[in-house]
Amino acid sequence: YKGTTVSVLHGLSGDEENKFKAQWKDFQEKTGITVNLVPGSTTESIAVKAQSGTIEDIVNFPQPGVMASYAKQGKLIDLNSFIKADWLKKNYNQGFIDTNTAADAGGKMILGGIFNRINVKSIVFYPKKAFDEAGYTIPETWDDMTKLMDQIVADGDTPWCIGIESGGATGWPATDWVEDIMLRTTSLENYDKWTKGELPFTDPIVKNAVQKMSDIWFNDKYVYGGRAAIATTNFGNAPAPMVQDPPKCWLHRQGTFITTFMEQAKPGIKAGVDYDFFYLPPIDQQYGKPVLFAGDLFSMFNDRPEVRAVISYLTTYESVAPWIKIGGGAISPHKNAVLADYVNPVDKKAAEIIASASSARFDGSDLMPAEVGAGSFWKGMTDYVSGSADLDAALKTMQDGWANVKK
Repeated sequence: YKGTTVSVLHGLSGDEENKFKAQWKDFQEKTGITVNLVPGSTTESIAVKAQSGTIEDIVNFPQPGVMASYAKQGKLIDLNSFIKADWLKKNYNQGFIDTNTAADAGGKMILGGIFNRINVKSIVFYPKKAFDEAGYTIPETWDDMTKLMDQIVADGDTPWCIGIESGGATGWPATDWVEDIMLRTTSLENYDKWTKGELPFTDPIVKNAVQKMSDIWFNDKYVYGGRAAIATTNFGNAPAPMVQDPPKCWLHRQGTFITTFMEQAKPGIKAGVDYDFFYLPPIDQQYGKPVLFAGDLFSMFNDRPEVRAVISYLTTYESVAPWIKIGGGAISPHKNAVLADYVNPVDKKAAEIIASASSARFDGSDLMPAEVGAGSFWKGMTDYVSGSADLDAALKTMQDGWANVKK
């Protein structure tokens, strides 16, 4: 490979970009391949480059849905053509492979991308020090969690901190809750049908999941500031009351990335000491321990031996280990991840959750077309939470988004 160059279009900046650069040092020395990292991967920039034929060899997509649209245009190389299926099976939870499987121009199912690092969403943060002092225990089931909530209320406090305000993206944290509850109350088949638009939002299965969420959200005893505060509280500020001393709320369900915001709210707090998290417990035992995740995937636009070598490297734990050893913001999806390499206890625990998950599914709203997943789903949830629509009307709003999807 000596003297060859492979270009990788990615969407990282700042601190994260530097950590990504660290992943390539050893690889370049060993192989002689120059890996040219190009920042600025957005849906728009990818579209322009793909159209004009100036697209990089490898592209980092933030959403499988976007990747699938390029597979359908016949622009992606099928990774199954050179990566062995048994290697993938050995190294990834099946959910990570399913998420990256898409139809090509002729309708053939191909492996359009692979995950290199992910973040875990099915977790609940809590103020560890105060939690332990209060004598509370980590809930193993949803019923246990409800009992914990009632105990916190009986002790004169408020269990949850919840905020869904996010500018033009207001409502997205509510969609994550619904997705997590869907995975705990129905089959993976139904979850997949729902994200593809084959199971409507108006179906009793989806209605049940949203209802289960509102049992918590709409009980003013359970939420800091009450239901009225949810739609106006910014998602990044939402956990701030939890890290105060004493805590003003005790539970916050959010992805691993939120720790950055918690540290901004109270500089100097330590993971594993001041705060910690537990896995969002199962509701119906028959659905096991599902994990909701998000992450960036890598797809291949140009087929040359050196490009294959780079993509193959990304399927290994070794490729993400340098970032993990620096710490912060990266969790390996690989089954052979070395837990001892994690310097950040939050990341390490999230990696353990991924390793022991019975199933894994990508963030549902990110799998849906933007008109729904980043449109009507957000809007319907916001209308419902803010009280401007009842449940049936909100579900209809969400479902109506599918009518606007470009066929």
